[in-house]
Formats: sequence, C-alpha cells, structure tokens
Amino acid sequence: MMEITLNNRKEIFDTESMTVAEMLEIKSFTFRMRMVKINGKLIKKDQYSTTVIKNGDDVKMLYLMSGG
Repeated sequence: MMEITLNNRKEIFDTESMTVAEMLEIKSFTFRMRMVKINGKLIKKDQYSTTVIKNGDDVKMLYLMSGG
C-alpha cells in the first residue's frame, strides 16, 4: 500500500510504488496538455514512464488550458 497526496487530497494505491505514466492510467487522466510535479519538481513528459512516485510524495497534476 502507498499513500500520496494528489492535488491536495490523500490517495491510497494498492502498490509500493508506480511511475507517473502508471498513475495517469490508473486515475484515467487522459488530457494531453498537462503538467506533473512531484514534491515541487516538474516532471518532463518524456520521463513519465521512468519517474517513480513513492509513498508520501506530494503529486500535482494540472491541466493546461488555452483560450482567447
């Protein structure tokens, strides 16, 4: 079991760790324009499959919107 803070809410996952890509899939976050930070550090999109989220991490997943 792993507990993280995801967008300021406690979330529990039935795993010891997971990559950013796995978390996005589990949570069904499919919007293409997004930004992910772990403990305040921006994670580049090409690092989603290799960056591991661990127990206690503070994860922010933000949608990027454009308008005019």
